[in-house]
Order: sequence, then structure tokens, then C-alpha cells
Amino acid sequence: MPIGLLLMRWDVKVSTEILAKYPDELVISEETLMQIYAAHEYTGEPGMISLLVGPLNIASYYTGREKPLYIILLLNLDEDADAYEGGLSDISRVIFQNYEDKAFLEMIPFLFQRLSTYPNLNMEQSLSITYIDEVNRLIINRLREEGVITKSELKIWLKDQYREGFFDVDAILMELIKKEIIKETSVKGMPSELIFLINDMFMIRRPPIKLLKNPSERGLPEQFVDDYNVEVRKFFQKYRPSEEDNLKIVDEIIVDPQVYEILRLLRISIVTKNTLEKLRKKGVDDIDAGLKKLWDNQMIHVFQDNKGNEYYALLTDFHSSLVYPKYMLKIIIHQYEVKSKSNGVLLEYLNVLDNSYKPVKAQLAENKED
Repeated sequence: MPIGLLLMRWDVKVSTEILAKYPDELVISEETLMQIYAAHEYTGEPGMISLLVGPLNIASYYTGREKPLYIILLLNLDEDADAYEGGLSDISRVIFQNYEDKAFLEMIPFLFQRLSTYPNLNMEQSLSITYIDEVNRLIINRLREEGVITKSELKIWLKDQYREGFFDVDAILMELIKKEIIKETSVKGMPSELIFLINDMFMIRRPPIKLLKNPSERGLPEQFVDDYNVEVRKFFQKYRPSEEDNLKIVDEIIVDPQVYEILRLLRISIVTKNTLEKLRKKGVDDIDAGLKKLWDNQMIHVFQDNKGNEYYALLTDFHSSLVYPKYMLKIIIHQYEVKSKSNGVLLEYLNVLDNSYKPVKAQLAENKED
């Protein structure tokens, strides 16, 4: 668990200036801040550095000379600073999006909590953090249309498309590579590396199937079982998937560690408020606020018996996963017919897709045997 988070900028008149820190009692010397500044100045590049200063294990993210900020994460000595690089890049864009009106100041505790969980995120949380970022969505949507683009062209296009603030293209692409959404490779005769889409992102609401199989065994009184089925059916009769709905769920529920803990419990049980209170041991400080977010997003339904007991049941669950982009084969055929991409690039893309499909094929074969 990290020790604290600090946001710093360099001012020629006053040297280092701390803009925000969490927790409030966090102490770091001026000398250490100068060492962090000097280390970034030595590299001269945006991005993360890690360094040990006495008993401090530090991961520091520099946003570049255009809008220079230093996002400093203090870690325990046994923690791996590199595990937080993607998270620091992620929150840097959140800070810039809320920088002009200083709204980021109130977000620092939440961002620290979000960053603290980064190395231990499950697949759902990890994909959600990728999905919620506008730059990531721009890249993925462009690749959905073309499949492959040169890295140099992508960088130019992104700077034209995204004018909201700082972003580190290389760090973003590295995270997408790690998550097996894209692949970067070289092709003879091409002036720049190529970026290929190898897995698409799929997000959608779905019914809480496990709970619906036997609600009474999951904690719902028998008198409400039929009503529960009716409420779920009513919701999905009107439900229409949309990016706006996905983004709202991801932003307010999946990437919020406290609300996500409530969701995880509700995926396996239908519970009373007393049971939810036990989540305080897992760091969920505001149960009511979490339930309100779930209610406002039409994720839960509440049943009340004649004694006033309330039962919180999942109305709709949420699914996120990577999916193999079969549709890309039609795009490749079209590009071949209209000569919009060279044969060498298209052949390489087919090889890349074939290699990325092999694990999928093996898994399908294994499932058939089971």
C-alpha cells in the first residue's frame, strides 16, 4: 500500500511548489523534492522515474515542459515502483482535465485510493480504466475503422484530435500493448512502426444470472422472488446499450474502489444493510453513497418487508472483456481491393491476427472437451 501522493510544480521564483498532497500529514523535505526535479531534468522527457532517497521509495511522473507537473507517489521500500506507471499516467490526464478550475484538489484522496489499487486490479477494473480514458478510446475507435496505422501518423492525429491537455503517447501505447489490445511491430519498407488492433473491448449490461437462478438461496425472502424476476425483465425490455451508459457505470462504479466492493458483494448475495455495514472492514467508508450511485445507475432494486427490513438486490450486472476482432477480416479484404494499404502491411496484419487467435482457438477446443 503506497504511503502518500503529492502534486508539485516548478516555479522559477519559489523553486518547488506543492499544489496538493494526501494525506495532509505527509511530510517530504525540500531537498528530496529538488532531487526529484533534478532527476526529471536529467532525462528531459515526460514519463515516470523511480528513485530511492534515504528511506523513501519514490515513483514520480513528469508531464513534460508544455504543462510541467510532477505527480509523486511515495511507496514502501518493498513495493515495485514500475507497477504504478500506468496508474500515474492515467491520473495525470484526470488531473489535467480538472486543472483550470482547480477541481482536481478535491479529487486527490480518490485518485490516491484508485492509484493504490492499480497493481492488484482484476481484468474488469483494468479494462474499465482503459475504457474510461478518452485518448485510449480515440486510439481504439481509429483502429476499429482501419485495423492498422503507423505510429508516427497516430501521434500526429492524436495531437490534432485531443486538445484537452497532456498525454504521453508512448506510455499509453505501452499500456495497450500490455493489456493485449494492440501490437506494435515493424514492416520492411515502412517509415515507422505499425500499430495493430488485436483485441477489441466489449462492454454491456447483463442480467444477474447467478442470483436469478435461485434468489431465495442468495438471501431474498421467498415473497419477493417473483417480483425480482419481473423487475429484471422490465429493465432489459427497455435497455439499449450505449457508450454513454457504459462510461457512466465504469466511472461511477467499476473504477471507484469503494462502490466496486459493494457491487462485488451484490453479485453473489442479496443482502440487508447490516450485511453491507461489514464492508467497512474492507475500507468502504460511505455505504449510503455507494448504494446511491448503484441506485442512480439502475444497478440495484430494493425490496422492503412489512417489518421495514430492506433487501438490496442486483437489478443488472455489468460485463467487460476483450473480444477477438473477426470483423477486421472484412476490413482487410476491402483495404486490399481499394489498395488503401500495401500488401506487405496487410499480410503482416493477417499474421498478427492469426497469432493472436491461436490462444482463443486453443481455449475453444479445451471448452469443447470439457
